[in-house]
Amino acid sequence: MSRYIARAKELRAIVTPHYNCGQSVILPFAEKLGYTEETVMRFAANFGGGMKSGRLCGAVAGGAVVLGLFGLEDRAIVEDYYARLQQNHPESLDCAPLLALNEQRGGVKKPHCDALVYECIAVCEEMLREHGKLPE
Repeated sequence: MSRYIARAKELRAIVTPHYNCGQSVILPFAEKLGYTEETVMRFAANFGGGMKSGRLCGAVAGGAVVLGLFGLEDRAIVEDYYARLQQNHPESLDCAPLLALNEQRGGVKKPHCDALVYECIAVCEEMLREHGKLPE
C-alpha cells in the first residue's frame, strides 16, 4: 500500500475532525509539498458531498487539485485523469449519482466514499509518476 493511501486511511478513520473526501485525497500529497493541514482543510472544506451540492465527487475534484499542486495543469492531462476514473465509473463522476448507484447495489456510503478516495489517490500517484513528479 502506498504511503498516500495509508495516510488517507488514517484520515478517513478519524471521526473528529471529519476529513471530507476531497481533503482526504489532497492532504497526503499536500503534506509532502509542505502545505499545512489547516490550509488544506480550509481550501477543501466545501468539497464533501459533491461540492456540497451532489455534483462532482469531492474525491475526484481533490485529485484534480493534487495534479495541479504538482504542476500538471494541461487540459489533456486532466482529461486523462477523468477518463481513467470513468473506466470504473462510466455512469457519472458526480456524487449524487455515484451514491444512488451504490445504494441500489446495496452498498454502504462510507466504504463507498472511502474506496473512491483511495482510487483517486492511486490514479494521481500513477499519473504523477508517469510525468516524473513522484520519483519514489
